Amino acid sequence: MNVVIIGCGIVGAAIAYELSQVKDLKVTVVDRQPSPSLPPTNGEEEGSNHLFPASTGAALGVLVGIMSPKVKGSAWQMRQTSIQRYETWIPELESLTGRIIPFNRQGILSLCLEQEDLVKWGELAKVRHSQGLPLEIWDTAQLKKVCPQVEHGKVIGAVYSPSDRQVDPTALTLALVDAARHYGVTFKFGVDVLGSELPPHEHGVGEQLCHQIETTAGTISADWFVVSAGLGSCFLTSQLKQMVDIRPVLGQALHVRLGYSLGNPDFQPVITGDDTYIVPVGYGDYWVGATLEFPSNGQEISPDKKLLESVRKAAIRFCPDLSKATTIRTWWGLRPRPEERPAPIIGKLPGFSNVLLATGHYRNGVLLAPATSDKIREMITAGVRSQEEAARWAALPT
Repeated sequence: MNVVIIGCGIVGAAIAYELSQVKDLKVTVVDRQPSPSLPPTNGEEEGSNHLFPASTGAALGVLVGIMSPKVKGSAWQMRQTSIQRYETWIPELESLTGRIIPFNRQGILSLCLEQEDLVKWGELAKVRHSQGLPLEIWDTAQLKKVCPQVEHGKVIGAVYSPSDRQVDPTALTLALVDAARHYGVTFKFGVDVLGSELPPHEHGVGEQLCHQIETTAGTISADWFVVSAGLGSCFLTSQLKQMVDIRPVLGQALHVRLGYSLGNPDFQPVITGDDTYIVPVGYGDYWVGATLEFPSNGQEISPDKKLLESVRKAAIRFCPDLSKATTIRTWWGLRPRPEERPAPIIGKLPGFSNVLLATGHYRNGVLLAPATSDKIREMITAGVRSQEEAARWAALPT
């Protein structure tokens, strides 16, 4: 059984790794970017060296699971599944590939400003406690004791989630690619998908099958196709006469070097406040981000340096020592945001029995990559079982 995955950001790489361990599946991944050993040609600024384009290359890798206000339904289940899976994923991948994946296990600290409702945070903490998950509410005295680097006058407290995490998205994606290759997955980098057309007799009623895609490397046939191409998913689905509307939201971030750790060097959680993130990446370096920039007309969008500067200033207001930091690089990328429907989009492409969507994760592609790969594996293995059952019934004598 052949599976083709289109797109090799964090989500596509995660799906490839998950499917690589399913017996009798032959998996091929196609991505328009060159080999992951080479930098991309877009989304870069001032010496950026990230290896993956669009949302993966621009992500800060902050995994907001326990701290999320989601408490039930599939949105919460996916976050919970992913947070749990990361605890085994990272050592598993490091052992298999020999790569080091920077993974911050010191949690996330969310600073609460005057306008925030601490009562709601307390209610969430009770729910998490009932689920066996820690979530702590700190007053200003405890915050000052544990994180003296925070000096914002309008901070009235903080919420600390010790079980939430942060991971380097590029290092993780490279490890997933290596691990999937170890289990036999074929990667075709630098290959662009030109489109896919149905045979004339299949333009009918009911679910149809996509048999092949046309690429710059020739025709590729498969039994299953998984579209995980972010913003590129729109073009691919339109070739199959199904429009999936995903819009770009630009995000900018910067890498700053302070030369020493903020506060206690032995306690370096991700700090967030007013939708600004301060992410420790070791050796006195921090990532700061990210902006939210929506297209002003149609799909056209470009980074606004003033907005990036406003994020830098916001980080300094929370942690004044960052005013002494030197900016090492800045970068940007485009997040895929579904229009008029919740993110992400995971499931069958309408009208097709063998085309699956795993796209439109918006700001949570890194967080939800493990749970997304689980769902795609379940869909494909269930589909294979159904096909085998149908074949057995067809073989019975009438």
